[in-house]
Amino acid sequence: MSESGGLLSLLPTLLVFVLAIWSRRPIESLICGALLGLVMLEGSGFVAGMAETSLSVLTDEDVAWVILVCGFMGSLIALLMRTGATAAFTRNLGSRIRSARAALMTTWGLGIALFVDDYLNSLAVGAAMRDITDRFRISREKLAYVVDSTAAPISVLIPFSTWGAFFAGMLVANDLAAEGQGLTVYISAIPYMFYAWFAVLLVPVVIVGGLGALGPMATADRRAWETGVMVPPEAQHIEDANKAIVPKPGLTPRLWLFVAPMVALVACTLVFDNDFLIGIYLALGGTIITVLALRLLDLHDTFDTVIDGFKTMIEPLAVLVAAFILKEVNDDLGLPRYVVESVEPLLTPQTLPAVIFVSMGLVSFMTGSNWGVFVIVLPIVAALSRNMGADMTLVIGATLSASTFGSHACFYSDATVLTAQATGCTPLQHALTQLPYALIAAALTVAAYLLIAFLS
Repeated sequence: MSESGGLLSLLPTLLVFVLAIWSRRPIESLICGALLGLVMLEGSGFVAGMAETSLSVLTDEDVAWVILVCGFMGSLIALLMRTGATAAFTRNLGSRIRSARAALMTTWGLGIALFVDDYLNSLAVGAAMRDITDRFRISREKLAYVVDSTAAPISVLIPFSTWGAFFAGMLVANDLAAEGQGLTVYISAIPYMFYAWFAVLLVPVVIVGGLGALGPMATADRRAWETGVMVPPEAQHIEDANKAIVPKPGLTPRLWLFVAPMVALVACTLVFDNDFLIGIYLALGGTIITVLALRLLDLHDTFDTVIDGFKTMIEPLAVLVAAFILKEVNDDLGLPRYVVESVEPLLTPQTLPAVIFVSMGLVSFMTGSNWGVFVIVLPIVAALSRNMGADMTLVIGATLSASTFGSHACFYSDATVLTAQATGCTPLQHALTQLPYALIAAALTVAAYLLIAFLS
């Protein structure tokens, strides 16, 4: 990793936030931030630097994985919409829901059930619940908050997920767990992943009214309730894209055709070592074969729908690619190391978990990266923990909490972008309305780590 770039390494990310809030355009803001960072790194050669960084990002295995997973998840959802399966699921579920509170609690429950991957959660639950929550004048921002709060947080807490598989491997790679014991060590740290616990459990408190709508969320809820406009005006283009694929006229909607691919997706992902890409390939392939075998759609309509579904993911994928480019630039500027070095004087064995959560959470929030930041910072955190004799289980819980906070709170993180797309609002609208609740969960997390420090 690059040496620390000092205070100046914060400038590109600060520019991104300023431009995003001013323009409400995430892609352009991210590109401008990346360009500023490249000017700082390359000077007049920043254009060549941008070309090199872009190619590096687009040929990265992890970025390719995200593009394929998100694109084909869009294809699967499009097929379910075109065959009327999504409408059948929504109609069947909607007939059992009698209130706004029940609609949101059902959303929360579905999110927990689809624990295997945060992308699956965000896209599938968002698509399934839009029409139901609209009936009760629930703002899309509130729907996005509930969906997102059971995406990364649930995937972290239930170890048999893509998050569990990735982080268990990282624990072994950094000698925090013996070979073959990564998942066991990961599971031992789950009780101390306080941010994920607070984020998930705060949702029903908000739903039942124990914690009212705060800040921008109150404005969004008031707009939806008083005017019946659930989709924020600035996000109408997202809603139009989501509604572009309609059920084929004359088809009888089949509920099982929605449930079976979702069950197959979860099962196949678990069977193939939590590889969500294999899961989506098998679920999508099985759905295509079923649709053609039952003659629900002809060959042309089926594959046109697959392509159209992939197209609906182009805008969120563009945001994610721009975010990956910014992350690459921030890594070269030494931003993660600068933040860690800045907080190092505050460290004691007792305060280490709280400081790690705050510092890594800040880096994850600024870069929009959760897995990537974990890869970069974990070796430093592991070395600090060993040198100070800190409780490694608490430290692992704190690092996972920090990654979850970044995924949950940043307006250009993958979970935020995909949740916004699926629920029909912009990433910035979703992030700003969700931020007060994320900060409450973060404050409770810091308090929990400090309480353990003082009681130990």
